[in-house]
Amino acid sequence: MSKLAHKLILLILLAFALPAGISLTFAQKGEVLIRIGVTTDVHGAYFPNDWYTGKPISGSLSQVSTWTRQQRKLSGENLILLDNGDLIQGDPASYYSNFVDPGKPNIAARILNFMGYVAGAVGNHDLETGHPVYDKLSKEFSFPWMAANGVKTGTNEPSFKPYTIIIRAGIKIAVLGLITPKIPDWLPPALWSGLEFRDMIETAKVWTSYIRSNEKPDLMIGLFHAGFDPTYGQAVADKPLNENASRLVAEQVAGFDIVFCGHDHRSWNLRVAGPTGDSVLILGSESRAVEIAVADIGMKKSGKNWTKLSITGNHELMKNYSPDPEFISNFQGYIDTVQQYVDQPVGIISQTITSEDAFFGPSEFTSLIHRAQLELTEADVSFTAPLSFRATIPQGPLTVKDLFRLYRFENQLYTITMTGSEISGYLNYSCSLWMKTMTSANDPMINMDQQPDGSWRLKNAYYNFDSAAGIDYTVDLSKPAGQMVTIVCMSDKKAFDPSKNYTVALNSYRGSGGGNHLSRGAGLSKDEVARRLIKSSDMDFRFLLTGWIRKQGTINPVSYHNWKTIPEAWTGPAAKRDKARLFTGK
Repeated sequence: MSKLAHKLILLILLAFALPAGISLTFAQKGEVLIRIGVTTDVHGAYFPNDWYTGKPISGSLSQVSTWTRQQRKLSGENLILLDNGDLIQGDPASYYSNFVDPGKPNIAARILNFMGYVAGAVGNHDLETGHPVYDKLSKEFSFPWMAANGVKTGTNEPSFKPYTIIIRAGIKIAVLGLITPKIPDWLPPALWSGLEFRDMIETAKVWTSYIRSNEKPDLMIGLFHAGFDPTYGQAVADKPLNENASRLVAEQVAGFDIVFCGHDHRSWNLRVAGPTGDSVLILGSESRAVEIAVADIGMKKSGKNWTKLSITGNHELMKNYSPDPEFISNFQGYIDTVQQYVDQPVGIISQTITSEDAFFGPSEFTSLIHRAQLELTEADVSFTAPLSFRATIPQGPLTVKDLFRLYRFENQLYTITMTGSEISGYLNYSCSLWMKTMTSANDPMINMDQQPDGSWRLKNAYYNFDSAAGIDYTVDLSKPAGQMVTIVCMSDKKAFDPSKNYTVALNSYRGSGGGNHLSRGAGLSKDEVARRLIKSSDMDFRFLLTGWIRKQGTINPVSYHNWKTIPEAWTGPAAKRDKARLFTGK
């Protein structure tokens, strides 16, 4: 094929890739199309197959690599690849590099450098890995890893890069990185020592002013690891340090053309009015590389300046792309190593357990975690939630990969002191997130909403649906939220005393304030919780759980049956109906 023919084919393909408002004629006249592809909340989904079943998954960076190669054939250097945080936690592929073999270059840096990423934002779960992991990773990336509002304690100096400048076809593009400021509410202080997290809006005002004055960019991009909805979790939009302030920044801080949001695992593509009336495009995408957010910007040179012709957004589903053979070949050795790791035997489980049962009452799934927490800490009471929405661990040999399904996060194990009345308040708050007040057997019991497509989605995060072990209690769904729980007695049948101090086992996310169970439920300040802390494990709970199971040899999962929902004439039919809605869509 001649060079001329090849060029014509590329121009034709480019015409189909151009956004509304940019035509091939424009491109021929020297106008420029910039395409930005953004992954977010990948959570270790680097490779194309499920570690547990070996079956293909719907999204992975190996598929993003295929999309990237195709786009570079069309756009060349005008394709910009960004990542929006929560990259290195949640999957055996990331865990192995972070903790099992940390001496080698982190696999996340190897992959993103290989793919040609040019910038990234730090996510809260990235910091969950601790300083040794993320400090090392930040140096290994061949691009800036950004969080302008994560500053060194007692200073105004960002601990990470605040922004970066990217130049494509003579167009200067500024990308400002921000992180959700709620890390101190979720993570133990040791994981973010030396850091403090500032308000996103105030930080954005400072840095956009600096960037406009000193860099004079043609485009301003926000890469924010924070969600779109500032009222999520009953938050108040105008209160400082909002967890999900991406929309607020777009609306209140002048200068942004596009804001990419993350953290909430939701697909967003809409416009909001900025403070000067300009329209700001907001894009977000689902997690685990199931899709990527794509922005197309058409630009035209006007004298010495560039004019924006159009800015449009869309999403690309990665299930439509095969894994990149060169990507797989390059990382095959690591894939094989991780597979050998996750296939290691840990013990035997005598029956199949599933997280689906945990949403409707006591279950073998959560009781197994409760039992381990109680035995490891010798606490009086244990709190835990199902940390996987839909996970099944089959009867038979139990391997390392099964423990990732049983317990997804790298939380430490805390033991704290709580009074009986505080325990009651904690459980009432948990149930207010989890369950609804019923008036008859026809009402739903689970706090969920029906979506426009007919499916059902939980209104709140399931990893905040804590149950308890060590006490016997009822959850009366005929009562209003906050008054549902009645604690009958300790599970050894001793009296439960609201004024007595009890030792309580729970994970570090909850102990650091995650979910607000201790603050809004138990009424404890962060300082008070810190005073109540008896012990924090040195290793993450999954590591402790692995050792505990190996010591047991064979695990016999048994539900404690220490609590129930009432009136059972209502909750029995409702549980069957709600389970079908959540897990079968019927």
